[in-house]
Amino acid sequence: MKGEGLGRRDFLKGAVVGGAAAATTTPALLPQSAEAQAAATPATAGYAFLNLEEAAFVEALVDHMVPADELTPKGTDVGVNIYIDRALAGGWGKGERLYMQGPWKLGVPSQGYQLPLTPADLYRAGIASANAHCVKTYGKSFAKITESQREEFLLGLQASKVTFENGPPARVFFTTMYQTVMEGMFSDPIYGGNRNKAGWKIIGFPGVIAVHYQNVEKFRDKKYTADPLSIADMS
Repeated sequence: MKGEGLGRRDFLKGAVVGGAAAATTTPALLPQSAEAQAAATPATAGYAFLNLEEAAFVEALVDHMVPADELTPKGTDVGVNIYIDRALAGGWGKGERLYMQGPWKLGVPSQGYQLPLTPADLYRAGIASANAHCVKTYGKSFAKITESQREEFLLGLQASKVTFENGPPARVFFTTMYQTVMEGMFSDPIYGGNRNKAGWKIIGFPGVIAVHYQNVEKFRDKKYTADPLSIADMS
């Protein structure tokens, strides 16, 4: 985030190379990757899971975390919000590969995701709690507060300085939310995000092409300039 003094290119590269920064202290709290189970359907203007209030939150979130600049368009233009919606509406959001029978006890990070909520339920409850906190603190919901207030709120979530009175653990919500934003930015475009391969282009990722041995020699000690290839390009 800008408040950390990092440039946007460094922020996004660091998120991919080192993994989501929010997950470094509690990686096992995350459910299984949403990318693996997101619905691979054509992008549409509507949403399959998010209601209007939730969509406003997600759109404000992704545009804040992925702002438009000389490198890429903003998050909604890249389709990060569409990726998140499809992931929540699909098998990952429904917790199809999570054990959901209990017992429900507060675990430690090494024990993995321990909440009695599917990822979709966690997202829905987290958004409601986040908006309630923003209304109480700033007088408006997350989508309507200022950029600096959003920054303050998100940094507070990341640092566990913000808690939800009647909601899920704020840190777990932030970690899952951050994960899906990063996946929406850098996953294959077939899942709805990374439109026009904008995320891949910013980090120089070549895409899904299986064999690179010719390029290893051709681009040795040189910048890789070939256009990245997606799943759709290979079909």
